[in-house]
Amino acid sequence: MTALPQTPPFARFSAASPFWLSLGLVPLAMIAAAYGGWALLLLPASTWWLFSLLDYFAGLDLENADPQTGDNQLFWYRLITVIWAPVQVITIFGLMIYVMQTDHLSWVEEWTLFAFLGILSGTIGINYSHELMHQKPKIERWMADILLASVLYSHFRSEHLLVHHRYVATPKDPVTARYNEHFWRYFPRVLRECYVSAFKAEKKMLERKKKPWTDLSNPFFRYWGLQLGFIILAALIGGWWGVFLFGVQAFWAVFQLELVNYVEHYGLTRKHLGDGKYEHVLPRHSWNAAHKASNWLLINLQRHSDHHYKPDRRFPLLQTYDDDEAPQLPFGYPVMTMAAMVPSLWRRIMNPRVKAWRARYYPEITDWEPYKLGTNPLPR
Repeated sequence: MTALPQTPPFARFSAASPFWLSLGLVPLAMIAAAYGGWALLLLPASTWWLFSLLDYFAGLDLENADPQTGDNQLFWYRLITVIWAPVQVITIFGLMIYVMQTDHLSWVEEWTLFAFLGILSGTIGINYSHELMHQKPKIERWMADILLASVLYSHFRSEHLLVHHRYVATPKDPVTARYNEHFWRYFPRVLRECYVSAFKAEKKMLERKKKPWTDLSNPFFRYWGLQLGFIILAALIGGWWGVFLFGVQAFWAVFQLELVNYVEHYGLTRKHLGDGKYEHVLPRHSWNAAHKASNWLLINLQRHSDHHYKPDRRFPLLQTYDDDEAPQLPFGYPVMTMAAMVPSLWRRIMNPRVKAWRARYYPEITDWEPYKLGTNPLPR
């Protein structure tokens, strides 16, 4: 275990600086808008492909920071997540203004530009919102709401905090990908089920306080208001075409998110204890990846086993685990999410690992048929 640098301040920034690489995507987006054509590939090339290559050369990061490190030592780590909301909003709508005022891009190139902007707002923006929504300071939670509204997926906060973390790896969690469920079946299912489960969770929270769902304390009113505000802004800038481009960006951001969600828990299930109860969430119920470069890009999201074990732990303090405590992905998320889009390849890579996970952690379970989430759910 290593302590994060305490002094001098420059040492703290130096340690945090790899996690600031995401800011480099903003000028790449500007270059793509200015030149069009092949330049539009800069965003996917610098995220999916470049970081896959960097992972190969950088290898694994198996060091763990001291989890007791105080927030006062994490300023530079926290700052990048807080400033990303204004950076992302300015980038999206600044490029929209630019596109509306120039005519060197065809409509196909404009569509492609905003689709690839979804990589920026999905891979980085939603991921940072995920970090921020788990924190106590109001400014951080507001930044999370702004980021999610900018991709029209505000309900993700409610679904993630109230449903996913509570029910992960059980039939009650829509986000846990079922064994043998391919991504193209998973994606429309979670789009449908997660919104409903998020709304129901907030409604139940209000019912416990003896309030109707129409009470203004329901966060869905804030979600709807922020999303409507962004849609109106897009309309003011570019009319219906501006709204369409904003929607394109939002769709591909959500696509990126759900690809990652698919990878994170595929085929993993918590042991059923009877009477609809399950064992506590453990590191073994999420796939872990210690790949150094992609963890820089994704602010340690791939240390997902520890995130579910200790949800309020800030990203630089997340711990990595070995095979004895958590199942390991063979590659980082950039490679794994690309593989997830090819069902036959995905099953060839992951199904043997799920079977090995079952044998390692639950050798006493010989019949896994009742654990086929979604098709034959256990009693609730």
